[in-house]
Amino acid sequence: MSRCCPCATSYPSSPSPSLLPSVPAASKTTTSSSVAFSSVSGRLRRGTRPRSRYAIVAASGKDGSGTAEEEKEEGNPGFNPFGFVTDNPSSRSAIQLPAVPAEDGNVGQMLYRIEDKGREYGSYVRSGEFRWFVRETGSPDARRRTIVFLHGAPTQSFSYRVVMAQMADAGYHCYAPDWLGFGFSEMPQPGYGFDFKEEEFHMVFDDLLGTLNITEPFFLVVQGFLVGSYGLTWALNNSSRVLKLAILNSPLTVSSPVPGLFQQLKWPLFGEFTCQNAVVAERFIEAGSAYVLKLEKADVYRLPYLSSGAPGFALLEAARKINFQDVLSRISAGFSSNSWEKPILLAWGISDKYLPLSVAEEFKKANPVSDIFPRNYRLQENPSLTKLTLFAKYVIKSYS
Repeated sequence: MSRCCPCATSYPSSPSPSLLPSVPAASKTTTSSSVAFSSVSGRLRRGTRPRSRYAIVAASGKDGSGTAEEEKEEGNPGFNPFGFVTDNPSSRSAIQLPAVPAEDGNVGQMLYRIEDKGREYGSYVRSGEFRWFVRETGSPDARRRTIVFLHGAPTQSFSYRVVMAQMADAGYHCYAPDWLGFGFSEMPQPGYGFDFKEEEFHMVFDDLLGTLNITEPFFLVVQGFLVGSYGLTWALNNSSRVLKLAILNSPLTVSSPVPGLFQQLKWPLFGEFTCQNAVVAERFIEAGSAYVLKLEKADVYRLPYLSSGAPGFALLEAARKINFQDVLSRISAGFSSNSWEKPILLAWGISDKYLPLSVAEEFKKANPVSDIFPRNYRLQENPSLTKLTLFAKYVIKSYS
């Protein structure tokens, strides 16, 4: 998912159906089938399109087929032979555009410029003692079912905004909350009613579903680390409430690597400094992907960390409370046992630098309801959009 994420704008391509960008040609990673997804979102701007193959690791209880729809964007930048280019001055992995104005020189000016960004389709919802930021598209009277999208750490529901609009147009009712302590949701202070433990995340998510009046089984989409993993353990504990499950680049086995960020956050003192880095989220996204973020997208991921120290301390507390090995062993065992009988779509790609394709392959071998659908697709702009369009095609199709 990763790295899981999914936040770029439309990227023009040919009329052919498309998936997520694969690893750039310089990568030494190979696979016998094709390759496709990144767990985090971003954008390839003025760069050559990696000429590579693509693959989908998918699981479904019924056969399905379909292709991802493409979007066009006017004013597409021309070919640039020198690699990835971005207008985000904090990016470490791309060629920089000409110098940005000095208005970004201090936090106050930057906050004034970006404070209203990133709230598409969102509103605040009071659930129990906490105030959630929840994005919603479609209508409760939609002719199709409800989809709930859960993000991972250290990102937010902003990654899902594009696909939520598309799924609403297709007749679905969609929700994407920011987990407590992330994005624009409330930032509880540890020790005062919320300690960022797994069981607490499960409990407040249950409360939120009740507040949103989601009483019927729904389609669940999960991506990413830490709170993304808690989305999967919630599903294991509440299988009767899940119609079908889509997993987008998330740690699924005990062999899944843990990114350095979460290890650093566990270190005394060093973790306290790391969590207060305002660009922690955008750096995490870019480090795990073959993409760079445009400044307008990076602003949204940066905004909560600029506004207050609370999001950083929430991330710190959650990272220190989780036992990755215990959580991953329960996920691996839970989905490989006969107790899980719901259809699953597992979408992966070797352009994810945090989670190799071997994680998906190992999970697929142990999962009794999984299968592989190799396909060839062309480049599309948004990891979340493409993977979730496939989710609609392969998983939701049988209920349409």
